[in-house]
Amino acid sequence: MRLTITAGLAGAFLLGRAKPEGLALMETTPEGAWRSFAAALVCLPAFLAIRFFAWASIGVPEGGLARSLTAEVIGYAIAWAGFALLSLPLAHAWGRIGEWPRFIAAWNWTNIVQYLVLLVLAVPGAIGLPDGVAQGLMLLGLAYALWLEWFVARIALNLDGGRAAMLVIVDMVLGLFLGGVIRALSGG
Repeated sequence: MRLTITAGLAGAFLLGRAKPEGLALMETTPEGAWRSFAAALVCLPAFLAIRFFAWASIGVPEGGLARSLTAEVIGYAIAWAGFALLSLPLAHAWGRIGEWPRFIAAWNWTNIVQYLVLLVLAVPGAIGLPDGVAQGLMLLGLAYALWLEWFVARIALNLDGGRAAMLVIVDMVLGLFLGGVIRALSGG
């Protein structure tokens, strides 16, 4: 598993710099796609740190820390698996089912790059940078994350830009929906 993670990370950091050869480093078989879900565990600490930074700024939802944290972790897992499941019928409809394991492996591993960027850009706001600057940095990080997801969809599934954008939109809509559910479950 260590070799899978090392190769996945190396490939993800190349993809994060717009280098398609990063795909060649990843294990992109169906089994490799399954193993790439280890990236969710690697990203979990960054996800939690970003949530804690947000709560430090805006306050913990009314339901309390334990309830909010539980809802966030459950939502995180559902979002991670949910997007993979939602992307499968689209890949099938577009005649790209054979490339889907490669896409999921690349999507999973590049999430690590996205979370690292978002975490690094969240730190200045957490240590007292003015709100406007901190929010601008987070928007920049979000824009990068959306671009990277689009880039990965385009090259891993061999899609045109419009269909790649459609996958990004599906992921965003899922995230917004789950965000609303999580807020309701958190009591705030």
